[in-house]
Amino acid sequence: MSTSPSGAIRRLWPDASGELTDDEIVASLKSADPVLRVNFVASVDGAVTHNGRSGGLSDEADKRHFELLRRVCDVVLVGAGTVRDEGYGAMRVSEESARWRAANGLPEHPVFAIVTASLNLDPESEIFTEAPVRPIVFTTLRGVARAAAFEANADVVAAGAELVHGPTIVAALRERGLGSILCEGGPHLFGSLLGDGAVDELFLTVSPTLEVGDAARITAGVLPASVPLTLASILASGSTLLLRYRHP
Repeated sequence: MSTSPSGAIRRLWPDASGELTDDEIVASLKSADPVLRVNFVASVDGAVTHNGRSGGLSDEADKRHFELLRRVCDVVLVGAGTVRDEGYGAMRVSEESARWRAANGLPEHPVFAIVTASLNLDPESEIFTEAPVRPIVFTTLRGVARAAAFEANADVVAAGAELVHGPTIVAALRERGLGSILCEGGPHLFGSLLGDGAVDELFLTVSPTLEVGDAARITAGVLPASVPLTLASILASGSTLLLRYRHP
């Protein structure tokens, strides 16, 4: 297996490069237009987790790219199941990312937006009590019944009757001036956003492993038809590939 310095990333396509700096990668990620991006890591055989967590598939290059995607976004959007499974805490970027954001006219940390139909979350979790920016929780009319418990530390927004509606989430975020949305999963939320036609870009890190087993895929749910994607770039770190697709 080929190797590279820890976290080093180079571009393979559309034009080859040597090792890329953070500034070079960030320049390719900045967008003046509203954009909804989804970021996942998967094994070569399509598993989205190793030992039950996506973090088990991630290497230093994936973690670095993950951080740079957060660096340029306004809001990180995550399904409640992924928040629990992956052990999310309060949404904070690295000190370097916070400095870059402040120098570029952004709040030091992105907003954390969580999607949950039932609002089955702990309002005393550090996700809320230690958040540097007030989080937003999108739920259903059913979930809103528990909203009072979150008043001190989060905004609770109804975005559907029985199911949370993707376009309603996107519209609500953009009404708040949060145009650059980074969705970090999970598969059901990604599938829902795809079905609603809300996704602009997919960033997929392909971890050079075969997991076998019955791990989930990066999408879940039912779509009326296949969703075509266009390959925009290929980055690499050793045998790890970082793919960028655009839709449509």
